[in-house]
This record gives sequence, structure tokens and C-alpha cells, in this order.
Amino acid sequence: MAAGLMNLADIKETFGFFDSWEDKYRFVIDLGKELPDLADTHKISENLIRGCQSQVWLVASYDKTQQQLELAIDSDAHIVRGLISIVLAAYNRQSPDYISQFDIEALFEELALIQHLSLTRGNGLRAMVARIQQLAASIGEANL
Repeated sequence: MAAGLMNLADIKETFGFFDSWEDKYRFVIDLGKELPDLADTHKISENLIRGCQSQVWLVASYDKTQQQLELAIDSDAHIVRGLISIVLAAYNRQSPDYISQFDIEALFEELALIQHLSLTRGNGLRAMVARIQQLAASIGEANL
């Protein structure tokens, strides 16, 4: 899943090269172009994240051997696909504990994302993060 995506350190480094938000925005869209498409069989209402302006589907599984949450997320909007790439760089193939403790708001602040997104887009991003954190918490509790 998502093997060709940039890691978080590379995303942060690349963001640092850009001075203008327009350049960062184009980079986020480019990140989204690299995001693998979710199979149509997964684009069902049960996998939709509520609270997103665009359609966003999330499929998660837990690898008990590696103790990692494996995520596949897709959207019908280019900018959202880029935001998904950033969220996946932070959360995909991480332990439920790591996901629960990772300060994603600090990452968004560091990348200056939230202040440049519309209110509804920012709320959708937070809804996606909340859903992933909820999954991580429930998996963590189930495996105590």
C-alpha cells in the first residue's frame, strides 16, 4: 500500500524549499497525483468520512504481526488527495500508540496548512484525522 509515496521528512524538507503558498499548494496537488487510487469496491458509504467537503474514503486494516495500522485513503478532489498523502506519511504503517500520540496539529502548523485551507477543507482534514485516531484507539484497546 502506498509504497511510492514520500515520507514525512521528505515532505517537510520539500515544503521548506517553497516561499509562496501557491508553490506549496502545487506541491500538495502533486503529492496527490502520486496517491494510489482506492478500488471502486471500497468507495462505499461505510468507508466515507463524514465532515469532509469532498468525498473521502478510508479503509484500514491492522497487521497484528507488525502491530501497525495500514491505511488506504482516497478522494475525488485533487487538493484533498495531496492532504491525504501528508496524513498517510504521518500515520500509515504506524502503531496505534504512535498514531494516538503523534501531534498532527503541530505538523499542520509546521507546514502552514490549516491557515491556507478553507474552513470546510480544514474541518474535513480534521475529520479524517479524527477518524484515523478513533480507529487507532479502538485497535489499541482491543489489543491490550
